[in-house]
Amino acid sequence: MDLPWLIAAIAACVAFVLLLRGWMRGLRARARSARAYEGERDAARILRAHGFSIVGAQVCIEYPVEVDGEIVVCGLRADYVVQKRGSTFVAEVKTGSLAPRIDTAATRRQLLEYEIAFGVDGVLLVDAERDVIHTVSFPRLVDRN
Repeated sequence: MDLPWLIAAIAACVAFVLLLRGWMRGLRARARSARAYEGERDAARILRAHGFSIVGAQVCIEYPVEVDGEIVVCGLRADYVVQKRGSTFVAEVKTGSLAPRIDTAATRRQLLEYEIAFGVDGVLLVDAERDVIHTVSFPRLVDRN
């Protein structure tokens, strides 16, 4: 085999591996998306089974954040807003092994943002795959007064 054919064969193999890798990534992303969609659908049943009434799904709000004296308006969307015994909660639905855990930083920050932005009585972390609802609160650690 002469050098041009060898180079062409190696290039074809590299191109095939890159295409296969991209296809696998897309497949995993679609599987994650389908799992999350099923989790959100199941969460409505889980919430109702625990006595919550659903006020809204995929609820969007905007809230102000002050940065260097300037107001920046941020958008936010919650999976569910629910009520139970006169209290209102934002419910965030998670699937998988890491996302439903409060020690996952992204989940914790998301719930804290929901509590502040929505001004609700509390936030709920719904583990859709285990049919579990966690009530999450963020007690003030520092008294500013």
